[in-house]
Amino acid sequence: MARTKPGQRRGQGQARAEGAPRFYRRSALPPGVGLALRIGATLGLIGIALAGHWLDRDGLRDNADGQISFLDVVYFTMITVTTVGYGDIVPVTDRARLFDTFIVTPVRIFIWLIFFGSAYSFLLRNGWEQWRMKAIQRRLSGHTIIGGFGATGREAAAELVRRGSRPERIVVVDEAPGVIKDAIEQGFATVQGDATHNAVLEAAGLAQARALLVTPGRDDTAVLIALTARRLAPSVPVAVAIRETENEILARDAGALVIVNSVSFGGQLLAGSSLAPRMADYVCDLITHEGEVMLRERPVRRDEIGLRLTELGSGQGMRLYRAERAIGFWEADAVLQAGDTVLEVVPRGDARTG
Repeated sequence: MARTKPGQRRGQGQARAEGAPRFYRRSALPPGVGLALRIGATLGLIGIALAGHWLDRDGLRDNADGQISFLDVVYFTMITVTTVGYGDIVPVTDRARLFDTFIVTPVRIFIWLIFFGSAYSFLLRNGWEQWRMKAIQRRLSGHTIIGGFGATGREAAAELVRRGSRPERIVVVDEAPGVIKDAIEQGFATVQGDATHNAVLEAAGLAQARALLVTPGRDDTAVLIALTARRLAPSVPVAVAIRETENEILARDAGALVIVNSVSFGGQLLAGSSLAPRMADYVCDLITHEGEVMLRERPVRRDEIGLRLTELGSGQGMRLYRAERAIGFWEADAVLQAGDTVLEVVPRGDARTG
C-alpha cells in the first residue's frame, strides 16, 4: 500500500518541482463570443471615426480634386485609423484637427492593439484568466470535489448534476490532460494534478468543500488521498470508492466517513436478486435520481422531537443517527431527539439535495 517512505510527504518538494496545480472553470461565454466582441469593437471604433469625418467633411480638403465624397471619407478614415495618412486628404479646420487628435488617434491605438498587438493580447487574456480563476477560488465554498474522473467519478458527477448540483459547483481533480479537457467541456471546474498532493487539494478548495469523493480507480491511491485530505481538512466528509474488501479498513483508518465497495456491493445485490428479483430494482430506485422514491438524510426538525421514527409526516423513516449510533425504526428508542439525523424514504419530487 505504501507509496512513499516514512517521513516523506508528497505534495511539498515534489509538487513544487512539477509546477503549481492550475484551477480552471470554463467561462460562461462561448469561445466565438470573444472573437465577435473584438470584431464588433473594431467596427464600432471605425464607425465612430467614419461618422465624425462625414459630419465634419467640410473640415477636410482633398488635394487631388478639391471635392470630398463619401468614398473619400471612407478612404481617409481607413487610412487614418491604420496609419498616419498619405497627405492627399488632410484636415484643415481646427475642429477637424481636434477630432483627429482626440478621437481618431485613440481609435488608431485601440485598433493596433486589437489586430497587431497579438502578443500583448495573449498576455492580457492569460492574466485575466488567472485573475478570474483566483477570484473564483476565493469565493468557492460548499462545493463537491471529485478526486479521479474515471468511470466511477464520471457517474458520481453525473448523479450530482441529476440531483440538482450545478456543474460549476463540482471540482474535478485528475492528472490526465484529456480527462481534464472532458470535464471542462461538461462544465465542471477542474484542477489538473495528483490529488495525493497537498497543493492540489488546496487548489481545489478542500477546506471550504462540502465533501470529497475519492474515485481514482486504485485502492492505494484512494487511501493516500483520504489521508492527505484528513490532515488538511479534518472536518470535510470524505467518501472513498474501494475495490478490494481488505482495503476497506485501511480507508476507514485513513479517515473516510463513507466507504463504497462497488465489487462487493454489486455481488451482494446480484445474490439478493436471485432470491428477491425486484430487490435490485427497488435499491436502484432508492439511490438514483431517476427512481420513484429516494433516500434523504436530514437533521430532525424541532416539531418532530418526541415522535417515533415511524411517525414522520415527510416520509417513511428508516433509521436515525444519534452521535455515532444508528437506530432502526423497529427499535424501542427510535424516538426523535434534538440533534438526531434522520434517514427517510421520500417520493422523488420531495427529495432535494439543495
